[in-house]
Amino acid sequence: MTTVSDHNRIQRWLLPAILALGLLLIQRPAPCVAQTPGDPVSFVNDVVPVLTKAGCNAGVCHAKAGGGQNGFQLSLLGFEPLEDYQHLVREGRGRRLFPLDPPRSLLLAKAAGDVPHGGGVRIEKDSKNYNTLLRWIQAGSPYRPAADPDLVAIAIEPATGTLLPGESLNLRSIATFSDGSTRDVTKTSLFESNDSAMATVTESGQVTALDLPGKVSVMVRYQDRVAVYNASIPLGQPVTPPPPNNFIDELVFANLKQLGIPPSQVCDDATFLRRVSLDIAGRVPTEVEARAFAADDAADKRATAIDRLLRSPDYADYFANKWTALLKNRRDDASDITSNFAFHAWVRDNLLAGTAYDQLVRQLLAATGTVIANPPVAWYKRVKEPKQQIEDVAQLFLGVRLQCAQCHHHPFERWSQEDYYSLAAFFSRIGRKPTDTAGEDLIFHQRGMAQAVNMKNGQPVPPAALGDSVGEIPPDEDPRLRLADWMANPDNPFFAKSLVNRYWKHFFRRGLIEPEDDIRDTNPPTNPELLGALERHFVDSGFDLRALIRAITNSKAYQLSAIPNEHNLVDSQNYSRFYPKRLQAEVMLDAIDQVTGAQTSFANLPIGTRAVALPDNSYNKASPFLRVFGRPEATSVCECERVQSGSLAQSLHLMNAGDIKSKLAAGGGRINRLIGEKTSAAEKINELYLAAFARAPSESELATALQYINEPRTGADGKPLDETRTLRENLQDLTWALLNTKEFLFNH
Repeated sequence: MTTVSDHNRIQRWLLPAILALGLLLIQRPAPCVAQTPGDPVSFVNDVVPVLTKAGCNAGVCHAKAGGGQNGFQLSLLGFEPLEDYQHLVREGRGRRLFPLDPPRSLLLAKAAGDVPHGGGVRIEKDSKNYNTLLRWIQAGSPYRPAADPDLVAIAIEPATGTLLPGESLNLRSIATFSDGSTRDVTKTSLFESNDSAMATVTESGQVTALDLPGKVSVMVRYQDRVAVYNASIPLGQPVTPPPPNNFIDELVFANLKQLGIPPSQVCDDATFLRRVSLDIAGRVPTEVEARAFAADDAADKRATAIDRLLRSPDYADYFANKWTALLKNRRDDASDITSNFAFHAWVRDNLLAGTAYDQLVRQLLAATGTVIANPPVAWYKRVKEPKQQIEDVAQLFLGVRLQCAQCHHHPFERWSQEDYYSLAAFFSRIGRKPTDTAGEDLIFHQRGMAQAVNMKNGQPVPPAALGDSVGEIPPDEDPRLRLADWMANPDNPFFAKSLVNRYWKHFFRRGLIEPEDDIRDTNPPTNPELLGALERHFVDSGFDLRALIRAITNSKAYQLSAIPNEHNLVDSQNYSRFYPKRLQAEVMLDAIDQVTGAQTSFANLPIGTRAVALPDNSYNKASPFLRVFGRPEATSVCECERVQSGSLAQSLHLMNAGDIKSKLAAGGGRINRLIGEKTSAAEKINELYLAAFARAPSESELATALQYINEPRTGADGKPLDETRTLRENLQDLTWALLNTKEFLFNH
C-alpha cells in the first residue's frame, strides 16, 4: 500500500522522466512510433509548403521579418527550412509538438482551432494539409528522408491563355525535383493576381476574368520557386488602327487588335505640340512657336519639332532635373552647395552633349577623385554605405528592388542574400579621405581583393552580378568597372530594359512594367514584344537617349488623342489612347510664369532661371508653390517620391495664393503688355489661349471671353471704373480662369 508521500516521490521522479522521454522522442531523427502508411513525409517538401499555404510564415503572422507572433518565429515564406525546423521542433523544449498524441500537438491544435489562436482556423481537420502535418508528427517529425530530392523548378499549367470576361480556369502547379520526378503541388501552392480588378484567383488556383480588357498575370509560388500564368482578356471589338510610323506602332496596334480595343484618333497639331514640348523640354510652347507650327504645311513638321526640342538646352534642363532628383542630389547643409551645383551641371552637360547612357552610368559608378575635378564623385558624398549604393544602383539602373534580400530571400523573386552581398562586393574597395574643403572627401579605389561579408553567416562573398559571374578581379582593378562592363553588355537582361521602361512611363504615364523599377519574372510586361523591341533598339543605337525619345515621340501611339472612344475608356494599360498626366510642380510653375509673363526669382541664381533648372531640393523650402505641388526632396531613387496627384491645398493655392495674384498683376507681365498694345480684344484673347493651350479659342470660347472682357466694372464706391483698369482686371480674371482649367494643369 502506497502512502501520500510515496505518490509525491513517484511524481517527483516520474514526471521529469516522462518530459525527458518526450523531448528525446522529438529530438531523435528516426521515427519512434509506427509509420503511417504512405510515402515518407519531408519537412522541406511537404510541411513547409503547408505552413506557407496556411499563412503561418507570412509577415503578419509568425514570419521573423514581421516580428513573429508570441515569440514563435519562422523564416519569411519558408525560405530557410532548417531554421524553421529548429524553431518548430526543438524550441521551447519541444512544446509545439506532442509525439505521444500527435492530434494534441500545439501546432495542429492552434491551426485547426482546437485551442485559441489569434490567426483563427488556418487548416481544416479533414483536409489533406492537416493530414500531412499529422503524418509528419506521427513519423517522429523527421527533417528529410534519406532520399528526399531537392526542388528544381515549378511550372504552371497552362502557362498562357485567353479568358473571356466572366470565364474561369483552374490552374495546376507542377513541381520538378532533382531526381527527375514531378508532383502536382496545386493544393500547397500560393496564387496571387497582379491586378485583382482584372482577374481574381482562389486559394485552389481558379482564375476568373472580370470585365476589364487587357493583360493579367497570376503568380504561383511553391517553396522558393515561382511561375507565372499570363492571360489576355479581350474586348473583342473590330480594330482599324492608323497607318504605323515605326516599330512601336506595329507592336502597340498588334496588341490592340489581339485584345479587340480600338484606338482613339491621332491628336490635332496644337495638342501634339503642347504635349511633346512638355514631355521633352518641360515647358509649354510659346505663342510664337504655336503660330508657326499651325502655319507649317510640311508633312514632317512633327518630326522636325521633335528634333528641335531634343537639340534645345530646355531638354537638358528638364531631364537633368529628373535624373538629379533620382540620384539624390540633395542639399542638407551649406557644405553641399559646391557638390550640388557641380553634379547638376555634370548631368546637364552630358545630356546636352548626347553622352551615351552606358558611358554616363560608367562615369558615375567608377567615379574617383574630388568633386571639383570629377563631379560624379558627388554621388558618393550622398550615398555612402555599400548596401545603400547597391540598392540604389539595382533599383535605378537595373529595375531590381533588392532591399528585401538583405535579410531574407526576396518574396517575389529569385534573389537571395548571397545575391545581395555579392553585388555589394563591387563597392567594397571604395576609400575616402577628407580634403581641404569642408564636407568633401577624396574618393579612391583601395587595392585588394574585393569581397563583402554575408551578415547572416559571416562568410566572405566575392563580386557577382545578380547570378552572373564577372570573373576573378585582380587586386589592382576597380571592381566597379567590371560592374559597368556587365551592365553595358548587350545581353544584360536588366540595364537597357530598365531604362526604356522608365522612359516609356515618362511619355505614356504608365510603364510597360509597373512600377517602372520593379522588373521581375513575377511582374511581366503588358506588351513583352514591344518592351523587347525597345530594348534592342536602345542597345543597337549605342544607348542613345535622344534616339529612344525620338522613336517614342514619332510614333502614332504617342500621338493618339486623349479623348476616348466608346470602347477604350476602360483601357488603362494598352495605350489605346493618350493617358493625361498632371504637370509636375516645376513645369507648372514655369508654365504659369510663361503665360503671365512674370518671373519667379530663386536665391543665388540668375534672373530667369526656370524651376526645372534648379540644381537641388533646397529651393523647395523657399517656394510654397513647389512644396504644395510635390517637388521631391531627392531622398529616394523611386519616382514615387514626386507627388503627381491633386489635392485641396493645390486647388486653394491656384485660386487664392498671393504669388499667383502677384504674377497676374506683374508690372512687366503679359497682361500689362497686352493693355498697352493697340490690338483688338479678340487678338488679346487669342494670344492668351495660344500661351496657355498652344491653340486658338473656339468660337464659343471667344464669344464668352469677349463678353466678359467688355463687361464694365464698378469700384467699391459704386462708380464705374475707367476703361484701362476694367480691361486690366478682366484680363487678369480671364487668365486666372485659364490657369485653373484641367486643360492647362494636365498634359493631354
